[in-house]
Amino acid sequence: MRNRMLLLGAIAILVAAPAMAFHDGGVANCQGCHTMHNSQGGAAMNKSADGLSAGLAVGHGYTDLLLYPNASDVCLNCHGRAAGGGYNVWMDTPTNPSLGDYYSAGNFTFLKEDNINDGHGGATSAILGDQSGHNMASGIKGTGWDPVLTAPPSDGSGPLDNNNIYCSSCHDPHGNSSFRMLYRQGQQVDIGGDTVTYAATMEAVGIGTSDTETNSLHNAYYSGYSEWCASCHTGFHNGAGNLIHPSGVALSATVIAKYNAYNGTTDCVGNPGPPCGTGVAATAYLATVPFEDPDDTTYTTTSTVGPSAASKVACVTCHRAHATSAKDSGRWDFQVTLLHEDGEESGAWALPNPYDVDQRSLCNKCHSQDEFDELPSTLP
Repeated sequence: MRNRMLLLGAIAILVAAPAMAFHDGGVANCQGCHTMHNSQGGAAMNKSADGLSAGLAVGHGYTDLLLYPNASDVCLNCHGRAAGGGYNVWMDTPTNPSLGDYYSAGNFTFLKEDNINDGHGGATSAILGDQSGHNMASGIKGTGWDPVLTAPPSDGSGPLDNNNIYCSSCHDPHGNSSFRMLYRQGQQVDIGGDTVTYAATMEAVGIGTSDTETNSLHNAYYSGYSEWCASCHTGFHNGAGNLIHPSGVALSATVIAKYNAYNGTTDCVGNPGPPCGTGVAATAYLATVPFEDPDDTTYTTTSTVGPSAASKVACVTCHRAHATSAKDSGRWDFQVTLLHEDGEESGAWALPNPYDVDQRSLCNKCHSQDEFDELPSTLP
């Protein structure tokens, strides 16, 4: 069950055989991404940076015999267009995304936002969309690599000293048996001249790429998520001794009890604990704040149960993999006081709020610090 791909991750277009996906869990139709001689019937096969017309003269090709100027644009030819054959990771309109295409990794469309700052003074102190997630250089989408962070956020000791990433920096374009074709433990990839060796295999099963994520339909993460991310983001995984939030470690009994009881700020304030709230373990799962759990018989894509003693906090608990309309790929906006304030000052798309207008940060799902707060809707 683990490592099973449901509808495939990176470039999914259909070929002649009915219902056969382009990658099909392995090496795909080579000419879907490559051209050997850049010639067919006297016409050039390569595409220009905008993906619309022939980019090079017959007989001249791009690096690695690609059809497009870089690896990301090869992927985005299908996965960045409304009429693409698979999961659209780069929608056209960042202010009106389709939830089916937003979940569960987020969407790179938010890199194009002019402001995602909804904190105090957010309307006059803009945070550009290039801080919304992993920056991709794309001719088709007109974006470049991170203009500020020249290396991944880390402690400086990681293997990657640049941010020159493509889709193929994380996903194996030639296919493997991993979740969403992410690189497996031991696989190596060259990123801007640096070699990254992936430290883990991410084990998970996913919902369909056209499904909308809900509390009863969601990805199920089993193991390896934080360790996989640590292949580049080493400094975030050096432990709480450095006053860093733990990741890839088991949840404490206290946190488990809080997660299972918590059912939003209003419920928490009205039903003080400890822990606060009227939630029960059987229906405690919140897709916006997921966790890892190795039990693939109980923890499935349709389970609603909260965490157990074997469950872990992971990078995916607070972040999505691609980008969101919040800073740092946040699953919720870390900079607002109340979730309904998201989008009010910046005009950016408001991340879905799973609770009501009084809801505070979803950090409270595990930490429930809002137990004795006032409910803003009751204030004069």
